[in-house]
Amino acid sequence: MAVCTFFGHRDCPSSVRPKLRAALIEQIEKRNATDFLVGNEGRFDTMVQSVLQELQREYPGISCTVVLAYMPRRQENAGLATLYPAGIETVPKRFAVFWRNRWMLRRADCVIAYMTHSWGGAARFCGLALKQGKPLYNLAEEMAGSEP
Repeated sequence: MAVCTFFGHRDCPSSVRPKLRAALIEQIEKRNATDFLVGNEGRFDTMVQSVLQELQREYPGISCTVVLAYMPRRQENAGLATLYPAGIETVPKRFAVFWRNRWMLRRADCVIAYMTHSWGGAARFCGLALKQGKPLYNLAEEMAGSEP
């Protein structure tokens, strides 16, 4: 049983979706990934949630949990479990996403990312994952040779 988490830029083209789906299937079938922790901050996170919802029908043994950095004002993430990690309530709001991402990374065995540049939160956490020796699959690198 392996845990996978995700880091990506807020803006993510829909052309990433097939690569994301293929990467998730590989993690499930070849690396025994069963638990997926995803944020809810941008288009990449939304795409991951959507693909995982589809895959849950094909692979009923997998779970996807949306890890919240803030308490939602209204019900979100219909159909997916949500988690507000214990301890995050003491973190100043401007650091909540950073704290949540570190929390997810500590629990992850691997990371799937969409990172096109070397600055920002996605790049920071991908760098931390590599320093910790966690496998990192950057979907942007896989797409570099494909047609725009």
